Amino acid sequence: MNYKYLMTSGMAVSAFFQAKAAEQSRPNILWVFMEDQSPLFSCYGVDFNMTPTVDKLAKDGVIFNNAFAPSPVCSPTRSSLILGNFSTTVGVHNHPGLHKKEEAITLPKWRKSLPQLFKEAGYFTFNYGKDDYNFYYEREDFYEGKYKPNSKEGYHGKKIDWNERKEGQPFFGQIQLQGGKHKGKITPMDTAKAQLPPYYIDVPEVRAEWARHYDTARIADNELSGILSRLEKDNVLENTIIFFFADHGYNNGLRHKQFCYDGGLHVPLIIAWYGNPQAVRALGSVRNDLVSTLDISASSLSLAGIKIPEHMESRNLFAVNYKRDYIIGTRDRCDFSIDRIRTVRTEKFRYIRNFLTDRPLLQPQYRDKKPAVKVQRDYYKAGKMNPVQAALFSEKRIGEELYDVKNDPHQTINLVNDPNYQDALEEHREILKHWIKESDDKGQYPESKHVLKKFKKKYGKMCINPEYDSIK
Repeated sequence: MNYKYLMTSGMAVSAFFQAKAAEQSRPNILWVFMEDQSPLFSCYGVDFNMTPTVDKLAKDGVIFNNAFAPSPVCSPTRSSLILGNFSTTVGVHNHPGLHKKEEAITLPKWRKSLPQLFKEAGYFTFNYGKDDYNFYYEREDFYEGKYKPNSKEGYHGKKIDWNERKEGQPFFGQIQLQGGKHKGKITPMDTAKAQLPPYYIDVPEVRAEWARHYDTARIADNELSGILSRLEKDNVLENTIIFFFADHGYNNGLRHKQFCYDGGLHVPLIIAWYGNPQAVRALGSVRNDLVSTLDISASSLSLAGIKIPEHMESRNLFAVNYKRDYIIGTRDRCDFSIDRIRTVRTEKFRYIRNFLTDRPLLQPQYRDKKPAVKVQRDYYKAGKMNPVQAALFSEKRIGEELYDVKNDPHQTINLVNDPNYQDALEEHREILKHWIKESDDKGQYPESKHVLKKFKKKYGKMCINPEYDSIK
């Protein structure tokens, strides 16, 4: 008998099964990705808006109290997270991008998306709902799961794409929730309970819009319950790391979506791993440090044991040396309105630089016909607003803004001209100046005439910015 052969083959078999066991133990990564949702969940201190499922996820995992999105606009944020780089670094910062192959931005082959990196590592990939990336790509290169739209009925009892993977294969998946955009029914909150920010006028139209945002948080809570139930039913809950977060803040308010205040950039972020909670809780179950949701990208790769590409600006949230002294936020063209706003958020301050001071902050937009926006414009024109409420509607734009976020959490008192804050102002100016140079912020370069022509053709008379003059 050839014992040497048996020993060799036995070692090979053992190595084979060890490799298989390691493959099966690799965690699944699941992003539960909400649209337009501010942190109005009870675990974030909104105790009159009970969200028990989200609360439990936070209790069993890690809740990040100071998480900020890289942009208050959906496609730049989603482009950033799927690439692990700021959209402004890649040049995919304008919303929306062009999507036809012959027109759109095409990425170099070396700049691989997260789904591609996970696929190369043997993961099954899917995205249940919205993509919204500002560059051209073939969906089958990113995702193996079939395209499915956002669920309008919730996720209780629904089969989800992880069921299509090979036996023992880990998955990287995204489930998109409509979040603040959700039109689903739920017992509405008593509008009297809604706590309006000081920059809103207290009228029924505005109060109803704001109260609805609390309702959508409870809808998301119910949808998350369905997702967790399905994970448990399919026996994959224990080995699935769940990232629960939003692309940016509230969509129907002003000073939220599209704007670089905390209202537009502060988002919920909770991460849980039931099978290995200490892997995500090593640095604490409640994190109050500044984090960027851009860092979800590198963190997902790291937890899956996949090397983080050196070109990524994303960082691993669970690295022992993780620390961000500041968070950058960016806003550029939104549909037909051309803009450029940059912000630096530190622990004590939010600094905002409005580059295009020749136009008002509140340029024409898709929300102009909404009752809550229309009534506020009417109040502004009638002179019925106080200075805080009127600030966003002013025809004059201030070039710089500086807010003490500890003493002024709603960012209503601009300290730019206060002599007591000149050192802080200069510090934040330098941070932004350095970041623009080091990252080669593509927002400093104008869009091509080709792109402007496309949007001029689409939106016509709405294209009033001077940048369109060159193509008339």
